[in-house]
Amino acid sequence: MISDQKQTRRALPDAPLLAAATGRAPTQRPVWFMRQAGRSLPEYREIRAGTGMLESCFTPELVCEITLQPVRRHGVDAAILFSDIVVPLKAAGIDLDIVAGVGPVVAEPVRSASDVAALPRLDSAAVGPVAAAVELLINELGATPLIGFAGAPFTLASYLVEGGPSRNHERTKALMLSEPDTWHSLLRALTDITITFLRAQLDAGVDAVQLFDSWAGALSLAQYESFVLPHTERVFGALTDAGVPRIHFGVGTGELLGAMGRVGADVVGVDWRVPLDEAARRVGPGKALQGNLDPAVLFADWTSIDGEVRRVLNEADRALQLGSSGHIFNLGHGVLPETDPGLLTAVVELVHSL
Repeated sequence: MISDQKQTRRALPDAPLLAAATGRAPTQRPVWFMRQAGRSLPEYREIRAGTGMLESCFTPELVCEITLQPVRRHGVDAAILFSDIVVPLKAAGIDLDIVAGVGPVVAEPVRSASDVAALPRLDSAAVGPVAAAVELLINELGATPLIGFAGAPFTLASYLVEGGPSRNHERTKALMLSEPDTWHSLLRALTDITITFLRAQLDAGVDAVQLFDSWAGALSLAQYESFVLPHTERVFGALTDAGVPRIHFGVGTGELLGAMGRVGADVVGVDWRVPLDEAARRVGPGKALQGNLDPAVLFADWTSIDGEVRRVLNEADRALQLGSSGHIFNLGHGVLPETDPGLLTAVVELVHSL
């Protein structure tokens, strides 16, 4: 059962991830992996067998176990809540499902002002199972921080407007440019949903949050600044009083890094396309960086992997000299399904040893 009152925030003064995210000197270089709790782990595939993705995300005991699996196996410096970016949309009552091999599919896409007006709001009680999972995890993780997360309003909008994953985001951009009032109404509604979802996780006790804008890289800088940035900024602004590190990440967002550094996050995630020292120049001083080993590198031989890890760390060190406030080692996107879990463990050990 979820508690009736807010969880008391844990004090984790020695957690390397929290230190690096807040400009303090960590005892070791923190490392975790996006999608570390998932398809690359045989124990994950075993425990998920016969259970749908969304059903799994609303089963607290299952969420707890899946979230803990990579912490046990890899010795990473943070757990990230096992969930999906469409969970708050489902909880709000939007008819969607996650189809194997496809991704989120929306039964009735949102493409008009009337569609936007009909969107439901999210009641925090509807994500009670997620909050309950957080409370279970806080009791199990000891000194390891737990990262909560949500999808950013633009990425959620893209799924709703397109009806599912899209390569070119044609309908999304058409609505954005042709009907800006409708677009901003949609983004305001999704911003409210995102804030409610993240506040529920924070109230249950997560130690940090990450906002994924998975599809923001499809936009030009001008489009991002006009149609996305104000809403993302409102998400981060609504979390300021929680006093936890706020991480922002998108894929293919090299040209947006300067703008993403202005939305209020403490940490900016960088994909593998931009070296971390160059990212530091684009983001500006005073922000920590997260990243950014190419996930595909993990399919190379160990000598190559070792060299790439060291390159990333060297670029991160130069980023620190340029004014970045910290570095969290991660991949430049999520762990690919066929990745050898043993190599992930070896990368953690290598980063910690350096």
